[in-house]
Amino acid sequence: MAKQEKELTVEERLKSLYDLQKTLSEVDRIKTERGELPLEVQDLEDEIEGLQTVIGNFNDEIEQLNTVISNQKSSIERSESLIAKYEKDQDNVRNNREYDYLTKEIEFQKLSVQSAQKKIDEASHKVDAINEKIQQAKAHLVDNEQALSDKKGELDTIIAETKQEEEKQREKAKKLENKINNADPRLLSAFKRIRKNARNGLGVVYVQRNACGGCFNRIPAQRQMEIKMRKKIIVCEYCGRILIDPAIAGVSEAEALNS
Repeated sequence: MAKQEKELTVEERLKSLYDLQKTLSEVDRIKTERGELPLEVQDLEDEIEGLQTVIGNFNDEIEQLNTVISNQKSSIERSESLIAKYEKDQDNVRNNREYDYLTKEIEFQKLSVQSAQKKIDEASHKVDAINEKIQQAKAHLVDNEQALSDKKGELDTIIAETKQEEEKQREKAKKLENKINNADPRLLSAFKRIRKNARNGLGVVYVQRNACGGCFNRIPAQRQMEIKMRKKIIVCEYCGRILIDPAIAGVSEAEALNS
C-alpha cells in the first residue's frame, strides 16, 4: 500500500504558501528584467504582418488595374482596326447615305479610342500612386524588420541570462503548488485568484506596523492575535490577501513594526 502523505498543519500550509509567494515573486522579478521587450517584439511582429498584408493588397490592386489597362488597349486596337476598315470602305461607297453611315461609325470608334485612352491614363496614374505607396511601405517594413531583429537579439540575450534561474524558480514553485494542493486545493485556488487580482502580485502578506502588508489597512488587535496563533487561515477584510505572522516570513516583530 502506498504511504499516505502527512497532512499539513495550518502553520505548515501558511509557511508553504509564503514560500510559494516568494518563489513566484522571484519569477515576476525575472520577467520585469525583460521589461517591455516582449511586448515591443510582439508589436513589431504585428506591424510587420500588417505591412505585408497592405503590400499584398496593393499588388492585387495593381494587378486589377493592369488588367483594365490591357483590356482598354485591346479595345483601342479593335477600334483602330475598324477605323482603318471604314476609311477604306469610304473609297468604295455607292451613295452619300453609305458614306455618312461610315463617317458616323468612324467618329464613334474614335470616341471609343479616346474613352479607352482616358481609362488607361487614369489606371496608369493610380498604378504610379500605388507603387509609390508600396515603396514607402517596403521602406517602413525594412526599418521594422531591422528593429525586430535588434529587439529579438536583446530579448534573447536577457532570456539566456535568466533562463536557468527562472526554470529553477518555476520548478520550485511547481513542487510547492503540488504540496499545497495535496493538503488544501481550495487554499491554493484562493491564493492564485488573490494573486491574479492583486496589483503587485502578492497573495500572501505578513502584518507590518499592525496593518496588512498589502493594502496597509489597520488590523484589530484581536485579529492580530488570531494570526499569531496560526490555527486558521485569515484574510484581510479590506483587500482579501492571506495574512500571516511576520515570524513565518522570517521577520522579527521589531522589523515588522519598523518596516
